[in-house]
Amino acid sequence: MDKKEYSHFFKDKKITLMGLGLLGRGINVAKFLAKNWAPLTITDLKTENELKPSLKELKRFKNIKYVLGRHRLIDFRNRDIVIKAAGVPFDSPYIKEAEKNEIPVEMDASLFAKISQAKIIGITGTRGKSTVTDIIYQILKSTGRKVFLGGNVRGIATLPLLEKIKPGVWVVLELDSWQLHGFGDSKISPHIAVFTNFLPDHLNYYRNSMKRYFSDKANIFKYQTKKDYLIVSRQAEQEIKKRFKGEIKSRMLDAPDKKWLTKLIGRHNQVNISLAAAALTAAGIKESAIAKFVKNYAGLPGRMEFVGEFDGIKYYNDTNATTPEAAIAALQSFKRKVVLIAGGSDKNLDFGQMAEAIKKKTKALILVKGAGTERLIKHLKRHSFMLAEDMNEAIKKAREFCRKGDTVLLSPGAASFGVFKNEYDRGEQFNYYVQKR
Repeated sequence: MDKKEYSHFFKDKKITLMGLGLLGRGINVAKFLAKNWAPLTITDLKTENELKPSLKELKRFKNIKYVLGRHRLIDFRNRDIVIKAAGVPFDSPYIKEAEKNEIPVEMDASLFAKISQAKIIGITGTRGKSTVTDIIYQILKSTGRKVFLGGNVRGIATLPLLEKIKPGVWVVLELDSWQLHGFGDSKISPHIAVFTNFLPDHLNYYRNSMKRYFSDKANIFKYQTKKDYLIVSRQAEQEIKKRFKGEIKSRMLDAPDKKWLTKLIGRHNQVNISLAAAALTAAGIKESAIAKFVKNYAGLPGRMEFVGEFDGIKYYNDTNATTPEAAIAALQSFKRKVVLIAGGSDKNLDFGQMAEAIKKKTKALILVKGAGTERLIKHLKRHSFMLAEDMNEAIKKAREFCRKGDTVLLSPGAASFGVFKNEYDRGEQFNYYVQKR
């Protein structure tokens, strides 16, 4: 996209970027803004020491002012734009201060969608959105389409794609509920929207309100027109009909009920492929091309990832299963009982059904300590388990229960913060200690 087509949004603007983080998205948004426009203020609750890797990436930019370890109301006054990161509290007093001063509050992905004139395929849902996103992106790329990837993807910021795209190209965005809040503020929805499912999650953030959580998710289709498409699973369709009171103007299409030949295991992955296939069909891709690709598709790291077989024991990394429902789906993917590594921090979720699945589908249970783990233990009652302080200890204890032909599965059913930096760190440690053995 020619710079003159979007520079008026940023040129000579005083911008506050709220939230730098460590996963790369904030860093790349900051680079995009700092190398083209000034001045830029970055504010984050993390300290300078905690953000050291991110700050190193931005060291060459002299036009950035940092306010770290805190936020200040003054940085949300007398600004032209505030760009907030995903996960900023919906009732943040700093965002309210910006709004009180009539300062536009934007988000990375939604601001890109508003400016870019790209053909956007957006994917949301409590579970499965990363896999669906990757399948759609990879197949579009494999069929020769000019396509870009963004949204809730590790290390990728969406706004800098403005420098690479031309109007009308395909952009595939994985969108979590926080990013979709930005779409709601901008009153826009993707051309093709995929809604995988709607299950309890992030209730610590939404203060136990499924209504508030759904309200953000619904922005993926709320502003679509009759020229747009909404692709849904049966579960998502039922939840939409139950919870959404407005008119759906777009064409709603169900995912095809089909058995796909694929390396991915689990019924939930069959649904994921079907959702991707429906979106790709709406984008003009033939089913034969879809079937050819998914036949050899091995999936994403940390999502039922096959790490390897060592000493006759198979290891699967499902670190991104951060809800009980995701862990249940993983357990149900195996015919034989597994040795499960689970537990973590708390998101105010109900572990009752996960506890029942554990009793039926595991031969041993290793729990990594955390507030979510304590919640799960209350539901286990007399079912035996072992506690581990870290991933190295968890894998050592798991091996004690294994014989040749067994499976060790990391599927936590909980968030990762506390023992680990994030779910990626948790999964990377699992892979490391499995292979180190």
